[in-house]
Amino acid sequence: MQAFQESEIPGVPVRRGKVRDVYDFGDRLLLVASDRISAFDWILPAGIPDKGRVLTQISKFWFDRLQVNDHLLSLDVTTLTLPAGVDVDALQGRSMVVRKTEVVPIECVVRGYLSGSGWKEYRETGRLAGIPLPQGLMESSPLPEPAFTPATKAESGHDENISFIEMQQKVGMELADDLRTISTQIYLDAAEYALTRGIIIADTKFEFGLIGEEIVLIDEVLTPDSSRFWPQSSYQPGRGQPSFDKQFMRDWLESTGWDKNSPPPVPPAEIVQRTREKYIEAYELLTREPFPWK
Repeated sequence: MQAFQESEIPGVPVRRGKVRDVYDFGDRLLLVASDRISAFDWILPAGIPDKGRVLTQISKFWFDRLQVNDHLLSLDVTTLTLPAGVDVDALQGRSMVVRKTEVVPIECVVRGYLSGSGWKEYRETGRLAGIPLPQGLMESSPLPEPAFTPATKAESGHDENISFIEMQQKVGMELADDLRTISTQIYLDAAEYALTRGIIIADTKFEFGLIGEEIVLIDEVLTPDSSRFWPQSSYQPGRGQPSFDKQFMRDWLESTGWDKNSPPPVPPAEIVQRTREKYIEAYELLTREPFPWK
């Protein structure tokens, strides 16, 4: 089973991110989710077969379920006029035809549990995104209420956490308030549903665009790449949690002695396969459907 590392559509302008290839078709974009996988700000030399399809299909599930404006038009790439010779079959299942928007340059992060950089900040300052929290919280503790912790978007490297006041200064008070309200409500709705499927959504990040005055949810949404998904059955505050994402890959990389400054080693087939299984498990739990490309 081969990983799909890079798409190719000759003659169409493209911007390649860590995972997605974004093609510009004028008033529409084609988002192709590759099977590339990144860790510690490096794209690894081996991808995870069907990872891009998992991300796309989970996003489609949420776009259909959530009652918000979004950019998705179709998952059928043949709704676009493609150049002759393009491998359409390879693109199916991992592609979204979407409306073009003016992207808001903010990552709208919502945290329901204390983990990652939020846990680090709390240990050092007793705060989260500058907001005071109760004393005595542990790693992975649930927060008293979901916290909106925006970040600036980075093309490479880590996004940088900013205060809500800084966000207001960047995008305006009204838009910042609206994005905080929408993001928090989406998180609450999604987290409530996910619990019925045995998944805790510890945190997630959303991206938004504007079409005129209309706020539009864009990019991927509530996937294992943009969120921390924890199995509810093994949840225990006071430690890090197992998750439905590339944790196997991160753990393996940590075990190799890799310095994180030079090109990463090639992961063994077993780690690739176990990582793939975790992504597919997340899809099947959330959607209650078998993964079509299994």
